[in-house]
Amino acid sequence: MATLGLSEADKAAIEAFRQDVVEPSRTQLVIVDFWAEWCGPCKQLTPIIEKVCADYAAKGVKLVKVNVDENGFIASQFRVQSIPTVYAVFQGQPVADLTQARTEGALKQYLDQLLSQLPIESEEKSQAQEIAPLIAMGEELLAEGDAERALSVFTQIAQMVPDMVEVVAGQARALVMLGQLDEAEALLAALPAEIARHGPVDQARAAIALARDVKPLADLSAVEAKVAADPDDHEARFELAGGLMANGDRDGAADALLEIVRRDRTWNEGAARAQLVTIFEAVGLEDPWVSAQRRKLSQILFA
Repeated sequence: MATLGLSEADKAAIEAFRQDVVEPSRTQLVIVDFWAEWCGPCKQLTPIIEKVCADYAAKGVKLVKVNVDENGFIASQFRVQSIPTVYAVFQGQPVADLTQARTEGALKQYLDQLLSQLPIESEEKSQAQEIAPLIAMGEELLAEGDAERALSVFTQIAQMVPDMVEVVAGQARALVMLGQLDEAEALLAALPAEIARHGPVDQARAAIALARDVKPLADLSAVEAKVAADPDDHEARFELAGGLMANGDRDGAADALLEIVRRDRTWNEGAARAQLVTIFEAVGLEDPWVSAQRRKLSQILFA
């Protein structure tokens, strides 16, 4: 902004704007709220903006309020014709007009979209980058079947970042592997509602459901003999699948369930297919093993 010919008050306002908005916007998303004391709609919108920006502070969002009666020159530079007017500023430039976001949900939707598109630096991103290797370590321990060490790792991370879905879900899955199903359920039940339906939490819930469903069998020979004697004994094959899964043989369990679907996809109201879906969710829908099994299922269903 050029300052030639401006009053000292305008020059001071420009310098304050530079310090409060322009400089922080180099790395943060600055929400600029143009308002005035006499503006009724401003009084309605202000609490919403203040609450959402406070909630998003760790994500790299900062709120700056500009009184148009005291900062007329600044308002004119932004071509403010009515108030409230709300802009999102990044790297010194307006990147979005948020004036029409009059509800908490609408404003959060706008901010989520902007934050996903812009290289905003934030405490949340820095923290996520720091703990990513620790989460990977916990997941590796789970994959190796070392539930006790995995639980220890995820619990330590949870002390740093409470309510992070990937971490709580990792704790729950470790508890499932240790046979502590009630404790795993209680952990997930304590999550805030807004994050309780994320993918990692669904995966942990599926692992709990599967663990309650399947029963370990010390000796599978008897049920294997029943299946061999009558390949259409789907109840026995379903029992065999549960025993195999409980004993850690997910390949064998999937093969048994796929065979039931191949022979009679409607058996027991589609129980075999439903159990396959639960296994897929418990393992993780992005897992290569799940992708391979889903292809097999599709080939059977659409053959």
